[in-house]
Amino acid sequence: MPWLIQFSGFFSAAMLIILLSPSLHSFPPAEAIRSTSSFPSAHRNINLSFRTSPVFRNARDCRHVTSGVCDPSLIHVAITLDTDYLRGSIAAVHSILQHSHCPDNIFFHFLASPVDSTARLETVVLSVYPTLAFKVYYFNPNIVRPLISQSIRQALQQPLNYARNYLADILEPCVRRVIYLDSDIVVVDDIATLWNTSLGPHTIGAPEYCHANFTKYFTPHFWSNTRFSSTFSGRTPCYFNTGVMVMDLVKWRANGYTRSIEGWMDIQRLERIYELGSLPPFLLVFAGHVAPIEHKWNQHGLGGDNVVGSCRDLHPGPVSLLHWSGSGKPWARLDARKPCPLDALWAPYDLYVHSTRR
Repeated sequence: MPWLIQFSGFFSAAMLIILLSPSLHSFPPAEAIRSTSSFPSAHRNINLSFRTSPVFRNARDCRHVTSGVCDPSLIHVAITLDTDYLRGSIAAVHSILQHSHCPDNIFFHFLASPVDSTARLETVVLSVYPTLAFKVYYFNPNIVRPLISQSIRQALQQPLNYARNYLADILEPCVRRVIYLDSDIVVVDDIATLWNTSLGPHTIGAPEYCHANFTKYFTPHFWSNTRFSSTFSGRTPCYFNTGVMVMDLVKWRANGYTRSIEGWMDIQRLERIYELGSLPPFLLVFAGHVAPIEHKWNQHGLGGDNVVGSCRDLHPGPVSLLHWSGSGKPWARLDARKPCPLDALWAPYDLYVHSTRR
């Protein structure tokens, strides 16, 4: 009972913060995907039960979608979908729809691993969001597994964590731009604002954090070897978090950035030039060439550090997207009855059936 009283206080404060915040089918010949009718058999069962989401409908001034996934009126959002993070992904979608002026114009691209039953994942999504425009893609882990090196946190070594590298190959060629989001986020603003961000000549856009110590993301071996460190010559590199990115897939495909990222991952296996998982290759390819997006679109680090986890506060300023990057996830801490105060900001979007049965 004391925990319930404490959480009720957190929830009330969280809702106040939210209220004050700003508020198909052609398949490219890529081995990274298969159509939903040819997914491999499941390796584990999915025993997660969710409530059906409220229905969110377009405002009267929204454009009507008529031509499936290639319709130019669509906003494309890519999120990974796996059993371990399914609860987070469902909550992320809920938050996006709830705060969107034109929710029917959002198309969700879910990237799934063969260790899950992708057909079952599709069924779960449909049961929660019966009218959602979405597609589930099978991501073949064998294309990236030989390139993955050991990281400071095991979750960062999972192949699906690298699926964002292959979005230009995975998604239909008619998809020219996509917002990539991690599964541990909630959006409390209209995602159309993020979608309409100008990237200028750049391929990706993300909130940058130029005050961060950029050198710490690479080993001393990297900085002492000009063969590696010279990659930043003529650039002013800043840290950015790859859990929230707007990506120009036309420029990405034209410049072959997937191969560039794979090249750095191959060097990492032999030379150990960084410690984290999928982030450093993005920094090596794009840092210094990123279209800056307002910091309110990635209030990250709410999961705490990558080793033991800890409670974090919001950064100063407005909030449009909250991101529980780090080792602590809000659903796990809430279930353990050891929530951080800001986990109450995530709780209203949780549709997991058993989350309220305590």
